Amino acid sequence: MTQKVRMLSGLPYESFAEGLPEERNRAKILCKKINESNDYNPEETRALLHELLGAHKEHYYIEPPFRCDYGYNIEIGENFYANYNLSVLDCAKVKIGDDVLIGPNVCICTAGHPIHPASRYKYEYAVEITIGHRVWIGANVVINPGVHIGSGSVIGSGSVVTKDIPENVIAVGNPCRVLRQITDEDKEYYYKDRKFDVEDYCIE
Repeated sequence: MTQKVRMLSGLPYESFAEGLPEERNRAKILCKKINESNDYNPEETRALLHELLGAHKEHYYIEPPFRCDYGYNIEIGENFYANYNLSVLDCAKVKIGDDVLIGPNVCICTAGHPIHPASRYKYEYAVEITIGHRVWIGANVVINPGVHIGSGSVIGSGSVVTKDIPENVIAVGNPCRVLRQITDEDKEYYYKDRKFDVEDYCIE
């Protein structure tokens, strides 16, 4: 079994062996080109992202700068938007649903290391992360290996997500915990106690 197969299978593996550094270097080169591109040449940027990402739908946008380990393990849905400085350590699959918003300085990290220093020095592991549809992830959030975030939920800024988060909740903190359920009453407000004043306001 190769080190890449071990990595993708969630087994301990050696990250500096059997072509993995070369694959990471390929992603670094593509990320550098993406980050040096601009809105004056969106077709070039889109082509580079298509080459880098594992799967994507038609409409999505990633604000540079953007970093990832491999790229081919990242799957993003329709209407995906990521703000500045998204980092994705995609040693395992990262699956992101439709209509997901990600704030600046977010780290999605499938990679980890054993606790004991003797094994930590040589080995690492990676566990898949999934993010459901219509999730909003606030600024400076860290998502740890193996986490599943349910559809419709909000992760408050600065949170460190170490465990699964259910659907349609607001979750905040370090470690991230459910604060409350999202209800239909929330449709009336755009910020804290401020209600929408848009005359033609209409949502599904």
